[in-house]
Amino acid sequence: MESSAPLSTLVLILFLSCFAVTATAAQTQWRPGFSIQEAEAGAHPSTGRQERGMAEDGAADIDGGEATAQDDSVENVFHGLLKQTSAALINSYARKGFPYSAWEVKTLLIQALVSEEAAALQAEHFSIANEACN
Repeated sequence: MESSAPLSTLVLILFLSCFAVTATAAQTQWRPGFSIQEAEAGAHPSTGRQERGMAEDGAADIDGGEATAQDDSVENVFHGLLKQTSAALINSYARKGFPYSAWEVKTLLIQALVSEEAAALQAEHFSIANEACN
């Protein structure tokens, strides 16, 4: 019976520590999913060079989940590009026969950001590929 007292104490400590972690996680405002967080404008930690934040460039300060949930009636080619790129990236990971690799999807997204015409064209290409795998 002597070994059951330390065992019950250990179980109690484990239970209380799990409870404390759960309570702490509930107090923080954690949101599921992914989020694109922009660092504040300032010097980059590794290079020391000055950087500009997105808000200074006139871009909206929203995360990826909010961007894909926006109203489709608003005509914005970059909104369509984001939605089709997100679907293409998921398909590239999930489907073996998808025509783009994950690396290609990311590279093509970056290349499409140069103009509205390039964004619209790439969104159309991703849309065709996404529809073909349904």
